[in-house]
Order: sequence, then structure tokens, then C-alpha cells
Amino acid sequence: MKVVEIDSSSENQRIDKFLLKYLNKAGKSFIYKMLRKKRIKYNGKKASGNEILKAGDLIQIYFSEETIDLFKECKKIEKTDYNFSIVYEDENIIVCNKPEGLPVQKDLKNKINTLNDQLLFYLYKKGEYLPENKIAFTPSICNRIDRNTSGIVLFGKNFKAVQALNDMIRNKKVHKFYLTVLNGVLDENGIIEAYHFKDEKNNIAKIFDEYKKGSSKIITKYKRISENGKFSFAEIDLITGKSHQIRAGFKYIGHSIIGDKKYGDLQINKFIKDKYRLNNQFLHAYKIVFKDNSGFFKYLNNKVFTASFDIKKEKIIYDLFGIKGAGYFEKY
Repeated sequence: MKVVEIDSSSENQRIDKFLLKYLNKAGKSFIYKMLRKKRIKYNGKKASGNEILKAGDLIQIYFSEETIDLFKECKKIEKTDYNFSIVYEDENIIVCNKPEGLPVQKDLKNKINTLNDQLLFYLYKKGEYLPENKIAFTPSICNRIDRNTSGIVLFGKNFKAVQALNDMIRNKKVHKFYLTVLNGVLDENGIIEAYHFKDEKNNIAKIFDEYKKGSSKIITKYKRISENGKFSFAEIDLITGKSHQIRAGFKYIGHSIIGDKKYGDLQINKFIKDKYRLNNQFLHAYKIVFKDNSGFFKYLNNKVFTASFDIKKEKIIYDLFGIKGAGYFEKY
């Protein structure tokens, strides 16, 4: 028998969620079967699976050590280089600036050297994350941006931080702002309200005027910062957060993002690529604001964090609009 004592880093989650992380090679049906058969108990009693764990609780697993080893795989830390920068860090959170081209998390195409891998290795090197000392928690990224979008990504260092960040994002208490360069002269201010449908097979978003089966309403606010007669520099306040929402949404209103291979203008993209070596969409998650938070992250309430452009994007906005990137970030 194995007895697992819950510590503060693993409390405030359901016992079934904990067990799926602890016995990470076991399936959900197997976990529930073991709970029904009392092969796994909670504080010495039968558990249903939806109990909320507290520090000091005990989980008794009536397996042999060999069986436990079969269902438990230790998290491996991938040795990586770092090409992110840190905007802010404390004992609970890292606000980092992701470069374009770096995938946030593993998927079918990107299995190694993701931003999440880099951040885990960063904590491992600092001695803040040692997987062999953790019961069932792995620090993780809490918001995703496209591989070729640069800018702010939030990373929770402990379970309470990840839980709080996910809750804040879900309840729109984390306000995300982007900067972009668009084709054409954009209105000074505006809102894109439409319906979004993601074609998963072809990995493309479609935008409609009216609701269609499987679609969701999207809201994107924008403010034009500058224009030169051909292009517009704009700030985006992302109200909803659907896949490719910004990129597909601006194509929908006739102002695609420069450099965007999927939704952009091929001729303009070629001109921008030849002149500035911009290979992907000019879209940068530059600012994040913590608003109306009274819980775990109360100490960050009303804090504003900004992440600057890379040199290539700074040159583009200076050449096209006469705006120096650093000056813009200081102003806003």
C-alpha cells in the first residue's frame, strides 16, 4: 500500500484530477474503477472522485510498488536553450515575452523545445522545480498565443497560481492587448462583433455576420494609433479569445495583418518580406492588465505589464509611421 499526503501545492483540486496526474499513465475509467472497488481510499474511506483535497489529507492506494510504477511516469525535464525574456517574476508567476516562431506547448507538430519546456528547465536550473519532489503538479502556461505571434504569456509556478490564473482568464479579469500593423487605413476606433467558426481539419477560422451551427460570438475592440495612407498601426483589446480571432477578424473587415500567410494579402506580404524580412504576421501581445482580482493574485490588482517588440518590428513601425517602439511602450 502507498499513502500519499496532500501538501499545499496540491490542495483545492478534485481527487480524481489529482489521481490522473499522480498515476499519469492510468485512464480515467481505471481510476474510477479503483475508487469504486476501494482500492483507492480518501482519508481511509471510500471516495466518489469529486471530493476537494485539503493539505494534510491522505490518499491510500492499495497497489504494490511495482503496480504503482507501471501507472506512474516521472516528468522528464528537457534541456533547452532560452529565447524568451522575463517581464515579471515572483514566487507564483512568470510573465514572459515569447519571440515569434516559438511554439507555446507541445502539439502534433511541435514536440520539443516549446516555451513550456524552456520555462520548466529555467525553474529546474534555479532549483524551484524538482519533479521528483512534487507529488502530482507540474508548473504550466496558462494562456496560449499562436506560434508566430510574439508577446506576453503567463506561467504559473504552483498549483494555486495556475488555478487562480485560469479562473481569472475564464472570468475576464486578465485584460489582453495586442499591437498590429494592418493593410489599409483603419477607422480610428471600432469593434468587430461577429461569429467565429474554426475549421479544425484545415486549421482555419471563418467569420460570419450571423450565427451558424458550431460558431461562437466574438468581440474585438481596436484603436488606430497611426496610419500612413497604406497601412495602419493599431492597438487591439481582445474581449473574447477564439483561435485566430484577431487574424481572421481583421481579414473579415478588409484589413488583414501584414505578413500573415494564412489570412493576409500575398502581394503585400511579399513586399514586406523582401523589405523587412518579416516572415509571419505582425501581431504582438504587448500588454496585460490584472483587473478586479480579490483572491490569490490580489497583490497584482491593477498591475500593468508590457513586453517590447523585437528589433525587426521596431524598424517596421519606425519606417512606416515614424514611431519608435520604446517610446510607444513608455507612453502606453
